[in-house]
Amino acid sequence: MKIHIALTVALLSVAGTAMAAPHEGSAFIHDYDADHDGQVTRVEFDAGRLARFKAADSNGDGWVSEEEYVKEYSARLKQQLAASDRSEEKKMERQRQIRQTHVRFGVLDKDKNGQMTQAEYDASGAGAFAEQDNDKDGIVTATDATATAARQLAARQAADKANR
Repeated sequence: MKIHIALTVALLSVAGTAMAAPHEGSAFIHDYDADHDGQVTRVEFDAGRLARFKAADSNGDGWVSEEEYVKEYSARLKQQLAASDRSEEKKMERQRQIRQTHVRFGVLDKDKNGQMTQAEYDASGAGAFAEQDNDKDGIVTATDATATAARQLAARQAADKANR
């Protein structure tokens, strides 16, 4: 029981530092739980992703440029950081997250033509949902998020150990 509590505390602290990353634990649920029932169905997730894609496609041409993608994410990140209780960390966190957004665009733009299509964006979302849905029942719950965070933490620790 003590190990479980310690692991939960550790996982929550990791999730708290990664607030701006929408695909980690509680942030995933917070970002996509449209009806605020503490869980995310695939329907909620897909609706949220579609809304984000449309918000990023600011000129409505059906695809998202890197500039549009970074602009939408930057505005969302700014809101998240403003709502947080961190102060000095904010600027560095924002810079790191924006650099990561450029990298993420490059990964999402599978054909490397500078135009992220809805299909490219959806493929990424399907993978993110599948990773978070630990028990594969089509609903991401806090239990799923905790199990996924534990799995991710163990993988990071194993990689760190292997790299030493």
